Amino acid sequence: MATSPFSASGVHSKSISHYISNSSFLDFDHGRLLNIVLKLVLLRVARFEVKSLGLAPSVDTFVLDSETIASSIKYHSEFTMSFSPEHFQLPKAFYATAESVRDMLIINWNATNTFCEKTNVKQAYYLSMENLQSLELSGAYAEALKKLGHNLGDVAGQEPDAALGNGGVGRLASCFLDSLATLNYPAWGYGLRYKHGLFKQLITKEGQEEVAESWLEMGSPCEIIRNDVSYPVKFYGKVVSGTDGSKKWVGGEDIMAVAYDVPIPGYKTKTTINLQLWSTKVSPQEFDLHAYNAGDHAKAYAAIKNAEKICYILYPGDESVDGKTLRLKQQYTLCSASLQDIIARYERRSEEPVNWENFPEKVAVQMNDTHPTLCIPELIRILMDVKGLSWKEAWNITQRTVAYTNHTVLPEALEKWSLELMQDLLPRHVEIIRTIDEELLHTIVTEYGTEDLDLLQQKLKQMRILDNIELPESVAKLLVKSEENSAAHPTEEVDISCEESKDAVEEDQSEEQEVEEKNEVIFELDPTLPKMVRMANLCVAGGHAVNGVAEIHSEIVKNEVFNDFYQLWPQKFQNKTNGVTPRR
Repeated sequence: MATSPFSASGVHSKSISHYISNSSFLDFDHGRLLNIVLKLVLLRVARFEVKSLGLAPSVDTFVLDSETIASSIKYHSEFTMSFSPEHFQLPKAFYATAESVRDMLIINWNATNTFCEKTNVKQAYYLSMENLQSLELSGAYAEALKKLGHNLGDVAGQEPDAALGNGGVGRLASCFLDSLATLNYPAWGYGLRYKHGLFKQLITKEGQEEVAESWLEMGSPCEIIRNDVSYPVKFYGKVVSGTDGSKKWVGGEDIMAVAYDVPIPGYKTKTTINLQLWSTKVSPQEFDLHAYNAGDHAKAYAAIKNAEKICYILYPGDESVDGKTLRLKQQYTLCSASLQDIIARYERRSEEPVNWENFPEKVAVQMNDTHPTLCIPELIRILMDVKGLSWKEAWNITQRTVAYTNHTVLPEALEKWSLELMQDLLPRHVEIIRTIDEELLHTIVTEYGTEDLDLLQQKLKQMRILDNIELPESVAKLLVKSEENSAAHPTEEVDISCEESKDAVEEDQSEEQEVEEKNEVIFELDPTLPKMVRMANLCVAGGHAVNGVAEIHSEIVKNEVFNDFYQLWPQKFQNKTNGVTPRR
């Protein structure tokens, strides 16, 4: 074991011993606690020395026996002040045990993260609106709690369900993160930290009652707030153009997304990856003190509540415009904060100047369902508007970086958003989505030509990202030119009667009129239908891979749901079977 470089280490030890000697906790093993503290200090010192020597840090750690674990639990029961120190009942036992587990996870989490940073390996980033996380303990922890007078099952029963998911999307995220850690893959999860989850179900005499979830009422002992990891997120505003053609999104409403880390350990491995959850807030300066003192309390904290409510509920009701706006804010917050963090990590690991062309070689962004679809225009926005890349460069990098997991085979269940709502909330992103749609249309026209307009109509209708929206001028010109070419007929000089000539001219004019009418019908908008953005189509067009979660599902995705895209890009489609992890 490396020697501590801290000359005052003995003084620290005596200070800890003196403090513990005055503890009121019954049967506290002071020597065991001191041993734990010194082990942690020395382990961190050793890791510091390894890092300073430029060596790859190890993820090995010491093995804790039941007595050491019991002392760690005792320590947290007295010095981590979630409860008063007089009693060691079940709720207190749970929090103290969870905090003891967190200590051990942090050591491996730090080592895993340091190793990934040092070796600069390619890292997977998994974005999901839902995450269902839980962890089972056994062995030494069961023995430790028995020594303290508690049964592990009773203590574990005190843990509230983390209200971060609802069903298949969250279960898949949990299984994948668990598998990634178990298989020692460098990975990182992202989600939102919902204060009240979806809802808590109560069964009363009147039937089912839905109330707000309270899983964070006492705080979550397994999470670590990262006050130094926060990013601005913007809504509304306008887009201004520079003299050089650059675009900038200005004005509007600004909030901050703050990170909370949840360590995710692998099975029978020291690898511990991370689930980073975002909570939303505004700076204290947004509190209107003048309005508060004037008695207008609602106005005083309106900005604070408006930011905080983004992370109140998973899937807030979307029958109203306000509900739809809140859901879209949630999705964009997840995408924007996560991508800013991913890019910051990439820049930190890169040499100057940053080679953005190499970004897809070091970063893989997996979108779990269509909720994180805004990753595509957001990554392009950051690369173009913030980092100064061209459209061609940003579009190429994005397509090579992003991939999409599909969760539904019902076309009517594929997510769509009102273009009007998105234009209001995210004006710059709508500009980018329009450009992506135009790129896709040109690809479709190039692939299928304009000879068979019925086929082209079918492809455009099924594959466009923007639904019931006029064709871009560049595409419309191609179709007009095609119509003009198809209307031109070579003529031969033949001797025919005036009557026959008149009949032939009338017949040609009739055919041309039918063609024009047919073309007008093909590309005519329906004023009774809303203008929508198809998020699933954007996922397929904007990413390099599309997968289902079972073989039969993936076949349906290829042959039915996205068959037109499969015919165009068969290499994009693959299968990733959703495994089952009994621990989760």
